[in-house]
Amino acid sequence: QNSWYNVASSLLIQRYKFIPPQIGRNVKINCKLTLHMKKDGTIYNYNAKTLNGSRSVSLREYMGKTVLFVNVLNALHKEMKDYGFTILGFPSNQFGKQEPGDNHEILASLKHVRPGNGFVPNFLLFQRGDVNGDTEQGVYTFLKNSCPPVGDSFGNPTNRLFWEPLKMNDIKWNFEKFLVGPDGKPVMRWFPRVTVSEVRMDIIKYFNQLLSHRNQSMVVLGKGCRS
Repeated sequence: QNSWYNVASSLLIQRYKFIPPQIGRNVKINCKLTLHMKKDGTIYNYNAKTLNGSRSVSLREYMGKTVLFVNVLNALHKEMKDYGFTILGFPSNQFGKQEPGDNHEILASLKHVRPGNGFVPNFLLFQRGDVNGDTEQGVYTFLKNSCPPVGDSFGNPTNRLFWEPLKMNDIKWNFEKFLVGPDGKPVMRWFPRVTVSEVRMDIIKYFNQLLSHRNQSMVVLGKGCRS
């Protein structure tokens, strides 16, 4: 296996001790094919504060980029950043109380505890916040309303899931992911236990589709040009 996959897999195992729900149906969803979902707006309508609280970031800064919303995944960002790809990290303490520290403690925990060994995220981390329930962040409401749920069960929520009310479209566990296209609209959604290697292949496939579409557009424009 490639080194980037080993790093990401090791990170997931070391940092998160609880086991997420078992994979069921609909482990990944193509959001573009779900016409019944609410899709008004884009991620560019939302802001998020950086982890250290130094600024409020308008997600319009990522206009034209392909963005992955997740907790922590260094390897994918390093591999694909030259292709207009970035990762935005939104820590949450709603899953097994696995992020109990204050915002200023999260980076120190990553660096010295789990995964440790001097680990430093190579992408932007935002302040810890809720991704489910009555106090969930607006951008996550938008993402979830734009894609059907993945997985068909929460497992046993007792002492594991810390929000109310539980809704089937909620984030099931850490490492559930959303891919957002250059137009600011969600493209795919993955269940937490879908492997990093499969996510990587899906993203590469999406990049190839973007490239093919752009090349076709250039051909159509070229047909209308005369010397």
